Amino acid sequence: MPIAIKDSTINITSEKLTKELAKEFTKYLKGGEFVFLYGEMGVGKTTFVKYLINEYQKINNLIKTEITSPTFSLLNEYQVKDMRIKHYDLFRINKKEDINNLDIFEKDNKLITLIEWPQSIADKQDIKFITLTFNYFNQLNDRTVDIKI
Repeated sequence: MPIAIKDSTINITSEKLTKELAKEFTKYLKGGEFVFLYGEMGVGKTTFVKYLINEYQKINNLIKTEITSPTFSLLNEYQVKDMRIKHYDLFRINKKEDINNLDIFEKDNKLITLIEWPQSIADKQDIKFITLTFNYFNQLNDRTVDIKI
């Protein structure tokens, strides 16, 4: 099912819809992108990341690996052929110095950087980024994601 990506609001109420969006989103990312994932806890940010990384693995004929939230480690890194994917979860970050020590804004055309809880970053260093804002509505029964490119 084709999904319009650029500056859209997309229904991801079911996990199947989240998976379809992640699959379509992989077609947009070429490397060098920073993707900021906003949204409340449990709204689907990590599930989206899981399907995104698994889709890259599938495209490259690699075994799908378990994708978990890096809430405690802050960073999980995946190598998919010649592309690296860094998945940050900044939920536990309290100080600007901690952000600086992570070297989040590494510029590399063979790297995709996914950042959950990017509101912890005060200085976005004039980088271009894609924003995904995950939302609940209808008394937490339904979900959408707003995409700004």
